[in-house]
Amino acid sequence: MDHRALINRPKTKKGRETLNRIVSAAAQEFYEKGYHNASINDITRRAGVASGTFYVYFDGKYNLYKFLLLQCSHMIRKYLNQAVRDCATRRDVEEVGLREWLKFVQANRYMYHIIWESLYIDKQLFTDYYVNFCRSYMRGIDAAKAAGEIRPDIDSEVLAYTLMGASNFLGLNWGLFQDYPTDTEKVVESFMQIIGAGIFTQPDEAPRTASLSSAISIEVEFDDDTLEEDGEEEAPDSQPEE
Repeated sequence: MDHRALINRPKTKKGRETLNRIVSAAAQEFYEKGYHNASINDITRRAGVASGTFYVYFDGKYNLYKFLLLQCSHMIRKYLNQAVRDCATRRDVEEVGLREWLKFVQANRYMYHIIWESLYIDKQLFTDYYVNFCRSYMRGIDAAKAAGEIRPDIDSEVLAYTLMGASNFLGLNWGLFQDYPTDTEKVVESFMQIIGAGIFTQPDEAPRTASLSSAISIEVEFDDDTLEEDGEEEAPDSQPEE
């Protein structure tokens, strides 16, 4: 998707400021009311511009939404790329990336609404958003494989969606569902423990069963019939010689 096909680019500083007001107002309206319930009049009213000004930049609400979705994607990638640019290993990238993602979500929680609503506006938009994100993620994974940091037998696409899914839902819970403040470090620490050591115990780490001696409960019951069947031994006639 090309930004240039969605928007008439402003040529002046004032035009850029007007565009920014329109897009910001649209994000607010979509966040509060949803795409289908937000009208162009609502957006221009909130932006403080005439209704006709909207069409200087966009030919309709749909293209405005697609432009906003692309802006969200660009902002997220730019923020995370800058956050991890000094990381020495892929493990560091995942740790720092998750920490910064949780911070980003808390500061920009409206983006979840913008991104996920695309599923109900145009499914292809939703699909393209995550497929493109996955391709970018896979490039980093493949580079880490080449550097010997990730096992080569792991499927890059499966791993990319696994890590994306984890970050996505961790962000949902600790960025939208939970009350602030979020214990970000605890979440990051637990996540790194999971991807570092896994979730299943190894055979030598599994709970041990009791040893044979402690596992058997011995009960002996005295039975008179045993003596009657075998007969009583006669007492010796004399004491053994010393």
